Amino acid sequence: MPTGKELDDTVYEQIKAFCANGDALAKAGAFKNAVGAYGKAWELVPIPKNEWNASTWILAAIADACFLGGNMKSAYDTLAYAMTCPGAIGNPFLHLRFGQVLHGRGELDRAADELIRAYALEGAEIFANEHPRYLAFLKTRAIL
Repeated sequence: MPTGKELDDTVYEQIKAFCANGDALAKAGAFKNAVGAYGKAWELVPIPKNEWNASTWILAAIADACFLGGNMKSAYDTLAYAMTCPGAIGNPFLHLRFGQVLHGRGELDRAADELIRAYALEGAEIFANEHPRYLAFLKTRAIL
């Protein structure tokens, strides 16, 4: 996907502030509140939202908080849209999280596709802090 658009500095700084708040909440384990903070940042992104570079990392943060908080439906919906944003294809973290969510949904072929992309981009290290089931699953689908 081509490079996306850049936001003006004022909007960008507001987005960064909301996301910093979301990051602090997520770090404290308050994932639902983190999603709310990230959502405020998301609201500031102009339409069409998937043309802006900031959309990719805002949606990555939202999806991560949803995933870690156990809200897999929202994680799936967020990641599916995030993959239409600039730089999403080829982003190892997005591929990892999408693969994990797809695995949880029982969409194992799609999960394997996303997880192998993460592995190809970052190696086994990307799985280091994740539940071992994901790398174990990938080993049943590919020679690593």
